[in-house]
Amino acid sequence: MSKQNIPPYARGYEGFKGTVGRTVEQSDPWWPEEKRAPGNSPNIVLVLLDDMGYSDIGPFGSEIATPTLDRLAQRGVRLTNYHTTPVCSPARAAVLTGLNPHRAGYASVANSDPGYPGFRLELGEDVATLPEVLRGHGYATYAVGKWHLTRDALLNAAADKSSWPIQRGFDQYYGALEAFNSFFHPNQIVQDNTIVQRESTPEGYYLTDDYTGHALEFIKGLRASDSRKPFFLYFAHTAMHGPLGAKESDIDKYRGTYDVGWDAIRQQRYHRQVQAGIIPAGTPLPEAVGKLGREIPSWESLDEDTRFIYAKYMEVYAAMVDNVDQSLGRIVDLLEELGELDNTIIVFTSDNGGTAEGGPEGTRSYFSRFANLPGIPGDFERDTPLNPELIGGPRAMSHYPEGWGNVSNTPFRFYKGQTYAGGIRVPLIISWPRGLPTDGSIRRQYQYVTDLTPTLLELAGLKHPGTRHNLPAKSIDGASFATVLHNPEAPSTHTEQYSEWGGNRGFYRDGWKVVANHEPGTPYDDGEWELYHVEQDPNEINNLACRYPEKLRELADAWERAAWENTVFPLDDRSNPHSYRRRAAEAEFDKPVTILPGTPKLERYRSSKLTKLRAFRVYIDVEYDDGNEGILLSHGDQGGGYALYIKEGKLWFAFNEYGRLHDVDCGSIPIGHHDIVLNTIPLPNFRATHKVYLDGRQAGALDEVWALIGFAPFSGIDVGVNRGGPVHWGLYEQHGSYRYTGKLHSVRYVPGPRTDYDPELIAELERDVEAAGD
Repeated sequence: MSKQNIPPYARGYEGFKGTVGRTVEQSDPWWPEEKRAPGNSPNIVLVLLDDMGYSDIGPFGSEIATPTLDRLAQRGVRLTNYHTTPVCSPARAAVLTGLNPHRAGYASVANSDPGYPGFRLELGEDVATLPEVLRGHGYATYAVGKWHLTRDALLNAAADKSSWPIQRGFDQYYGALEAFNSFFHPNQIVQDNTIVQRESTPEGYYLTDDYTGHALEFIKGLRASDSRKPFFLYFAHTAMHGPLGAKESDIDKYRGTYDVGWDAIRQQRYHRQVQAGIIPAGTPLPEAVGKLGREIPSWESLDEDTRFIYAKYMEVYAAMVDNVDQSLGRIVDLLEELGELDNTIIVFTSDNGGTAEGGPEGTRSYFSRFANLPGIPGDFERDTPLNPELIGGPRAMSHYPEGWGNVSNTPFRFYKGQTYAGGIRVPLIISWPRGLPTDGSIRRQYQYVTDLTPTLLELAGLKHPGTRHNLPAKSIDGASFATVLHNPEAPSTHTEQYSEWGGNRGFYRDGWKVVANHEPGTPYDDGEWELYHVEQDPNEINNLACRYPEKLRELADAWERAAWENTVFPLDDRSNPHSYRRRAAEAEFDKPVTILPGTPKLERYRSSKLTKLRAFRVYIDVEYDDGNEGILLSHGDQGGGYALYIKEGKLWFAFNEYGRLHDVDCGSIPIGHHDIVLNTIPLPNFRATHKVYLDGRQAGALDEVWALIGFAPFSGIDVGVNRGGPVHWGLYEQHGSYRYTGKLHSVRYVPGPRTDYDPELIAELERDVEAAGD
């Protein structure tokens, strides 16, 4: 094939160098048996945490007990200058492909679809994944945990599954396709290509433990059938993503630990980092600043009640980190029992820095924090004042305040979503006793998330085929840092790198970095750029833009060149209505739908299209006989939702307003056949009224409550039962899933007009105006 005949998406493939220096020929078949990994090839365990900051584990300065990670760091290598992307889906795409996130199609998280080239939010057919490559070399490939590489419109049971884990190279998968989940009552679990339906979650259930159990099961199952076949385990934790939740036994370990406050804990972590050589001695600790530049109050300035609540949040966070370490410990113990620990490459890192999603004061109503649409009123409640004792448990959707996020990112400034070090510099530990140094040494060379795929392939002695399904694949952008792992004096293999998310931009080259912290809705201009000599100023305190304008111009221009090369444009800060566009095929989701009893729970995003920011009616065809009880309809969970149920001869409407429960008595229900209607009427300013009709007569109403928006309701629609997270906690405690005991014929949703402040509607109107002007 001549160079001019190579399709544009595959340019750069010809003469592609494999990660061990062998040229891949275009005539190479997908790996035949004789080219596959020998029996002594290393296993690979890649553990990826979600939203965990630089200092949250013991080997990087934390007070949290992480004995397994301590052990791996002591007999492995720590990379202290490793960088990732500002948010999770782009990082996951980069980890698993070696491509820059925009080239992989992930400019953002998989919860939008504006139609730009870098926003495919699906891995293309010309993108080869690490599990696909390893499986081609004879590896068994397993994934557990968070996926978040499938567009939200493709999470339902009828969707095309080409972007689900099994179709992207994994032999087996168990986890959640969504961005986050409840740790006690997950809204959706997928096993391979099947959505798991549970009547209720088992007593004592905890999501991380569930993931871990399946990971162990996969490994044990392989070894029972094949003693030599190497495996790749991708363990992508839902922790530390909100809503935060932990087991009481783990929280108990940290009771009182954080009463000293975030100022003291941050200082302690900083001193341990200096003492351990994680950061150079003399590195100053920046002023504590919130995500939007707000001052983080000193701990002593807070009143006693506030300190109690804030400390409780961090106890839960620490318990989650502790539990993750326990999870990894169970895997390490199994590998040791099998005699395979020394020949297993274990990688531990985070997808981005610690987050400020909890806001300045934290929250017990996490979903209300995602109500970030244009026009949200200033009095919208961001923290439902539940009993503080519920923080960290299944009844509160919690997240810690940004003061603790600032501690997580010690010694850096800022947070997830930003291109400062706090958002993109994270811990990385690699252990492989058979093939790497075991002296617990540190590497300070700059490396980037795209380097993991080529590094793992080189360590395993394997090459990237440069193809997928016998067709040319996009060449990877990362560079193996195997030489750095072997030699602390080796130069970095990744000397420059762009970053971007939501209009926030950054570019690193040879120890210098420019950063643009963009305010949505404002112009993208040169005045946003800041310049830091991060080799000498790693936590980006001294802005040198005025002192070295030529260097700033050089790096800003380099960012723009990289942006064009990586399909970064157009920049999207979510201030433009175009950002909220969706594909025309999603119009199917706006049609009325009849749901019969026995139907699996209708997935969250599919359900939301029937109800969110619009009028809708629900028609329930039901028979009632004396003594019949139970849920007729439920949509949502503890974090927000609604339900209709019959109890003790009465019809009730329950509305969970981000954790605040309204229970409306709709009166007695006579024996016989009934038509029940729920009529939801949207109001101005993101509020709504709900009316319930029994056989044509209004039986109850709930006036002017906040509309459920953002990710609420997070669980989908259930008919005749409330599986998973309960909308009404009191009913759950008494009756569990509370399946209706009478005859329920059907539930029919009829979506009505959308509100004039629905961003998707505004985007469609903008599109129509533009089309009319063409």
